[in-house]
Amino acid sequence: MDNPPLTLTIPSDPRMLSVARAFVEAACHVADLEKSRLHAVVLAAGEAFTNVIRHAHRQRPEAAIQIQCWIHPGAIEFHFHDEGEPFDLEAVPPLNPGELRIGGRGVYMMRNLMDELTCFPRPAGGNTLRMVKYNPVIAVRDCG
Repeated sequence: MDNPPLTLTIPSDPRMLSVARAFVEAACHVADLEKSRLHAVVLAAGEAFTNVIRHAHRQRPEAAIQIQCWIHPGAIEFHFHDEGEPFDLEAVPPLNPGELRIGGRGVYMMRNLMDELTCFPRPAGGNTLRMVKYNPVIAVRDCG
């Protein structure tokens, strides 16, 4: 992470979802992510943002969500920083996709849409959800 990250700090308010998604989408454009990867990242980021509001902040609009993005050769990396209680991502069991229930699919979707998904506690409190999507460089051959 040599370059400073692109950073957005916004209130924990569901009305800010479109702002968070627009920030993530703009970062994906800067990283030249192809369309299907871009859509996967934006969808996963929307789930991450919504989960922070619903679960970590429990409808506390005064709590801030910070999104950071690093663009690496071959990958784009996002960190979602919250102010919630410690969360163990590994404690969320895999979901049977055929299971009928309302809600509870956010972590399942993020795991399937992203190439890496981890969560760890922040030293000052809260959590950091780390999401990585690989962006393989397409080799262009000279056909002439």
